[in-house]
Amino acid sequence: MATCPPHPSYPSAPTAGVPTAGTLRHAHWWQRPWVRYGALTTLLTLSGLVILALVREETGTEGFLVGLGLAVLPVPLLIAAFRWLDRVEPGPWRNLVFSFAWGACAAALIAIVANSFATRWIATATADPAGADTLGSTVIAPVVEESAKAAAVLLVFLFRRRDFTGIVDGVVIAGVTATGFAFTENILYLGTAFGTDQLAGHTGIASVTAATFFVRIVMSPFAHPLFTVLTGIGFGIAALSADRGPARRVAFPLAGLLLAMGMHAMWNGSSAFGEYGFFAVYAAFMVPIFGLLTWLVIWTRQRELRTVREELPAYAVAGWLTPAEPYALGSMRARRIARQYARRYAGKAAAREVARYEAYATSLAFLRHRARRDRAGADFVVREQELLDELWRRRETARPALDHAARITAPPVPVAAPPWPVYGVYGYGHQPTPYPAYNPYRS
Repeated sequence: MATCPPHPSYPSAPTAGVPTAGTLRHAHWWQRPWVRYGALTTLLTLSGLVILALVREETGTEGFLVGLGLAVLPVPLLIAAFRWLDRVEPGPWRNLVFSFAWGACAAALIAIVANSFATRWIATATADPAGADTLGSTVIAPVVEESAKAAAVLLVFLFRRRDFTGIVDGVVIAGVTATGFAFTENILYLGTAFGTDQLAGHTGIASVTAATFFVRIVMSPFAHPLFTVLTGIGFGIAALSADRGPARRVAFPLAGLLLAMGMHAMWNGSSAFGEYGFFAVYAAFMVPIFGLLTWLVIWTRQRELRTVREELPAYAVAGWLTPAEPYALGSMRARRIARQYARRYAGKAAAREVARYEAYATSLAFLRHRARRDRAGADFVVREQELLDELWRRRETARPALDHAARITAPPVPVAAPPWPVYGVYGYGHQPTPYPAYNPYRS
């Protein structure tokens, strides 16, 4: 095993545009990270407080608590689903926290204020409140809500570009943002339904609350994420097309946003198609599109694993990785076995180090993949060295676990039996003695 890092062999890249200590020292005050974090935190906090007051005023305290308790049910499942999609190259939790908070607070506040103002203005201008409500739900709401949710994807795309490299990243950020938005919206709808039942004396299955819960929580918890995921796919394609001109970087997100608005409008307008319009739109459009997008994301995830297996052998040849690591890092089953192995023999801290090692190795593979296609950017050399250093610091913890996982998950190699009898093995009166458990972390 090497005791010092091998010399990296990477293609030369221009260093123009890479920020230095001097440029950061003389940056304007609004460019400093703590200023941006503080402003963003303040904005989300104020938005959360305002939306909390508005929803509570609309539903009442009891209705708010009932709506909150019911609306939170699908949230862990949706978040877990998007985290599962992001397991190949897990993004930082801060991006997901920001996305959920933006959807639940800022986007929801923008939607409530803008939708109410537009609907009232249309009702006043046309003297037709019923028509204004229909126009507001089928035209105004899709445009306002999808634009507000897309703002979170845009912010991550612009300011966390290193974490936004493809379609899966766009899907995850957009889906988590929409999950937060749907959470707040469900509180409002369920709380209002509960207040209606309280006034009318309805209880049980026949209540408005039960019907609202069935439609929004049971049948369509993925509705808002499904709409906004189309925007995320557009941004993901733009991330993959970074070297193909600014027109494509604008066209793909805009096309995704327009598709999201169109699907949202069709969903909101399904009631206009008759008594069974909702179920017709649900069966004919929502379910097939949901299945198609699920297939697309899973296919993209498998392609990412194939990229890991194809790009990392170059670093194994250079001495940064062992020969077995590219295979283990390109298999989700092998990764899981490696983390479990480290946890069993060295504890939870070792398992976390193995997980970080896997994430850094995946980022390294994607970086090299982009570099071979001239899409890595001016900071390729610096970023590659950072990732290699992170791997090298964790090699003593991660390598035994990944080697074990590679041996466990390696495809079997067929071996022909010899044509003569072999004594001392299976079937000839002797059973092999199993070796005792080996702990590679024990000194």
